[in-house]
Amino acid sequence: MDVNREAILEKERMGEKDLNLEGDKDALEAVLSHIGEMGRYQKLLFLAMGPLGFTFAFVYFIQMFITATPQNHWCHVPEMEHLNAELRRNLSIPKTLTGDYERCLIYNANWSQVLETMTPPHPDTPTKRCPHGWEFHLSDIPFHTVVSERGWVCEHAKKVPISSATFFAGSIVGTLLFGSLADVFGRVPALIGANLIGCFGGIASVFTNSFWDYALCRFLVGLSYDSCFMMMYILALEYVGSGHRTWVANMSIAIYFGGACMVLPWLAIWISDWRKLVLATSLPMLIVLAAPCVVPESARWLASRRRTDKALAVLRKFERVNKRKIPQDLLDEFILSTNRRKTSDETVTVTTLFTSPRLRTMVLLMVVSYISIAIVFDGLVRMSENMGLDFFITFTLAAATEIPSLVLLTFVLDRWGRRFLMCGSVTFAGVMTVIAAFVPKGLPQAGLAICARFFVNMSFNTIMQWSTEVLPTPVRASGTSIMHVSGFAGGLISPFVVYSERMWAPLPLLVMGITSLLACGMGIMLPETMGRRLPQTTADGELLINNYSLCGSKLDAEDSDTVNA
Repeated sequence: MDVNREAILEKERMGEKDLNLEGDKDALEAVLSHIGEMGRYQKLLFLAMGPLGFTFAFVYFIQMFITATPQNHWCHVPEMEHLNAELRRNLSIPKTLTGDYERCLIYNANWSQVLETMTPPHPDTPTKRCPHGWEFHLSDIPFHTVVSERGWVCEHAKKVPISSATFFAGSIVGTLLFGSLADVFGRVPALIGANLIGCFGGIASVFTNSFWDYALCRFLVGLSYDSCFMMMYILALEYVGSGHRTWVANMSIAIYFGGACMVLPWLAIWISDWRKLVLATSLPMLIVLAAPCVVPESARWLASRRRTDKALAVLRKFERVNKRKIPQDLLDEFILSTNRRKTSDETVTVTTLFTSPRLRTMVLLMVVSYISIAIVFDGLVRMSENMGLDFFITFTLAAATEIPSLVLLTFVLDRWGRRFLMCGSVTFAGVMTVIAAFVPKGLPQAGLAICARFFVNMSFNTIMQWSTEVLPTPVRASGTSIMHVSGFAGGLISPFVVYSERMWAPLPLLVMGITSLLACGMGIMLPETMGRRLPQTTADGELLINNYSLCGSKLDAEDSDTVNA
């Protein structure tokens, strides 16, 4: 390694450099600034986020297309199979008070007599549940899904939110698992492992034939969700300068995630087979096998683990690709700061976030915010199927809000700040969902929901970037995982929130409005990170909270009470 070790030893012996917490941070920041805050390698990393961003969206939203419920379905009558669909329904299915055909009831009649007269039973004829399954008219959903193939409607409809909940349960386990692995073994191994298990779970779901094996496969796919992209997201943000962090964070989501969301509905229609659709969206995850050749390990993580030689090798690679030379004295300072890092920093674990009053309070506030925003985001997506308009068009329009909302966020986030943008946008989303709860289905309700989606996109991506900026480097991956797990807890709840529409139609949107306001209340107390460097140590994180949050003085009092005790 091309370093002046004699000079390093001399500095260490003479104490020329005071390697306090701020010095550690400055040494690495100074090295990265000489590499280039947005050089050629950083641009390549941004492009490398593309395929993973697409699979990130596919893993999340594919379940909504393969479990979409055709709204036009009715009880199957084997004796009438020789008749056309319209005549079968007219002869066997009772009508509701609004004049629509029942979806889950059938006349309890003698079908031989009905076929002889070719007239439907009297409206007062007793009814019963569908004994022979259902028929599905594939007009709104133009292909068979898991729901229509396996009859997950009526008394079996609860299997749809339960299968979605198993996905998010897997996401909770997987995010904690891969977040911890990332802090122990590195970001790149965790990225590869998450994508491989997601690919396996997706392919395996094609061969399922019952509810429980399907749910197990969705659990496996859920294990990969978030980590299949967020490890790359964290890596990219750690290598770009603070002046570029906002646009990299938000434009990557807008272009890749938002673009994939707009493509997915039409890909589903074009393929028109839920099994082939799953394969088409799962197999591309194997592209992660090329990651070791393209994606560098986090120099920040390597430094936090005192793996100085490997960190220097990564920085040398940046030198070659960016064609920028790092001054030798800065490398010497970086090596000193890494080698003389306190031993306690080497053994920092995610539990540190809960032993420090400042970090613990910040984590709890952000957890509640994440849960609330996730319920609104995921709930609005799922409501696309129930708003009285074409599911595919409504989903596409809602997904299209990703791009303009995040482009706008890119321009204003570093001017207005994280706190203002998150709290303001989630409040707007909450107000619109409450109004949408009491307007007619169709264009009025869908229009308000799409506008709410625009603002909740802004709040979700703000808090996503925010969480990476408030956490110290040694626990950034696992700490971010905790935040995202909170989002998955919200995602686990949201299918049942949407399902509550069967009890009272406005209830889901009202719940989303209330949780939006809760997220705003929590976000107000979080520390502002606009223009701040990423905290390198736990002490840096505590200092950030103390100086830039509304509850810093209260936490000082808690610290004093702890000491006095």
